[in-house]
Amino acid sequence: MQKYTELLTPKNTDGEIIMGIETSCDETAVSIVKGGREVLSDVIISSATEHAVFGGVVPEIASRAHTLAIGVAVDKALKEAGLKLSDIDAFAVTEGAGLLGALLVGVSYAKALAFSEKKPLIPVSHIRGHMAAAYLADKNLRPPFVALLTSGGHTAIIEVKDYYTIEHIGSTLDDAVGESFDKVARVLGLKYPGGPNVERLAKEGKPTIKFPKMLKGKGGYNFSYSGLKTAVINYIHNAEQKGVSVKKEDVACSFQHSALDILAEKAVLATLEKGHDTLVLCGGVAANGYLREIVKTLADKKGIKTVLPEKRYCTDNGSMIAAEGYLQYKKGNFADLTLNAKANVPLC
Repeated sequence: MQKYTELLTPKNTDGEIIMGIETSCDETAVSIVKGGREVLSDVIISSATEHAVFGGVVPEIASRAHTLAIGVAVDKALKEAGLKLSDIDAFAVTEGAGLLGALLVGVSYAKALAFSEKKPLIPVSHIRGHMAAAYLADKNLRPPFVALLTSGGHTAIIEVKDYYTIEHIGSTLDDAVGESFDKVARVLGLKYPGGPNVERLAKEGKPTIKFPKMLKGKGGYNFSYSGLKTAVINYIHNAEQKGVSVKKEDVACSFQHSALDILAEKAVLATLEKGHDTLVLCGGVAANGYLREIVKTLADKKGIKTVLPEKRYCTDNGSMIAAEGYLQYKKGNFADLTLNAKANVPLC
């Protein structure tokens, strides 16, 4: 009996139509992208409101929500693109990193689609997917460049040498920046998701409180957020114990400045040191308006071009998976039907 991969006959053009499926956390996302850069449809069904009452994502709830939403999202993506399932040239799916049960829903569904249509199945790293969102923002973008990856699970500066070769420059030694936003949001009494709510509150305040900018001026291009998170928590607890009122808007604003200024500074320095002229911002925290502003301001002063994907493509989405899937399609990186989900994948 022939193996599934032996039945495949990939096209030999530059306009392949890739369906990207993303189910790593609480968004069920399905998109269709042509040629790696032209988004034909982009569907996101979020279960965030179901998790908000628990203050964070509950894996079992996320998995059930994906199971209910995945078929609806695929049908809607096809309808928006005006395509049939048979028009899809390959199916790209996030294999990791993320919540294992949630990932399995997407991987299983993508395997079924690929097998039924006798089309390639493409495993995609969630991390590489975030970086590939830059190709949707700038259709003329070509490596090499430096990427600042900022999300709930990862905070890193990465050199993208070519479409397939990336090199780690620096990363967090403990908490990711998105994780620190969520933890500070909780202590401020803000609802999940923490990042957008902290940003919203910060707009009403001023950076009047001196919180530490961890590893500023040392540690190379690495970061640390556990100390900053603890400093914010201690500030609030100490004020409560003394019966002093806390202006939460100023706490949020001061925290945001301390957390994000250092990211922008080190990313620009790394771009200059590596001799590149382009800095890409990616990952969920890249949707933060202050981070986008400060990165562009600092980069402009140094003559560095910035690529800032639409906020929709910074958070989890299927378009970034399809964009990276296109690159892997060109390389012939196909999986067979034994593909499994992975809770963790290498950063580089």
